[in-house]
Amino acid sequence: MAARRAVAPVHTVQGSEGSLAVLRRQLLAVAHELHARGWVANHDGNVTARAGGDRLLATPTALSKRVLTESDLIVVDGDNRVVQGGRRPFSEIALHRAVYASRADVRAVVHTHSPCAAALSVVGVPVEPRLIAEAVVSLGAEVPLIAYGFPQGADQLTALAAAAGVHDAVTLGNHGVLAWGDDVEQAFLRAELVEHLAHIQVRALAVGTLRTVPHSDVDRLLQARTKAGLGPAGRQK
Repeated sequence: MAARRAVAPVHTVQGSEGSLAVLRRQLLAVAHELHARGWVANHDGNVTARAGGDRLLATPTALSKRVLTESDLIVVDGDNRVVQGGRRPFSEIALHRAVYASRADVRAVVHTHSPCAAALSVVGVPVEPRLIAEAVVSLGAEVPLIAYGFPQGADQLTALAAAAGVHDAVTLGNHGVLAWGDDVEQAFLRAELVEHLAHIQVRALAVGTLRTVPHSDVDRLLQARTKAGLGPAGRQK
């Protein structure tokens, strides 16, 4: 069996930081990895990154992440009109815009349909970061579950914008995961951690009752999170 493709870490990609060429390589690597991990099927999932001003570099609609190439990526303006590339924008771009509008520090957003996190969303159960101490530092004490709403409906976008202000990832009811970060790699790693936690949670629930780390330790871990500069200054969740 061929070795699985790895995501190209930001520090290994040659070129000036934030350049469109670098972003293209990063988005492509993440898109391929989403398919390799089984976190997207058909044309599912999407990745965006800020590309200057109100523009976004984005994966397009109606194309499997398995066969995506750099030339397939598109740039859209603030009205989500394509200004570079020959493909069409994906329908869920409003979800990404809601995050960017709430968080000036966010540079990239990743959306997956990763199976365990999606399964929990289907039964109305949030992913629980407090199962693992390190996850609290990386994600905070909560990954909110945004209740199902008509895709990209006003209620869903309002709830997402509010959650994005104080969190780094959410699950969307009957849908999947949305995660964001300072760059494409961080957004991917947060999506990865959400699915990892969901996998642990599903397996743990099959054999017993969940036990989270003690509240007193959560407080200390959140202090470490803030001290490390993860998320907005002073944020505790």
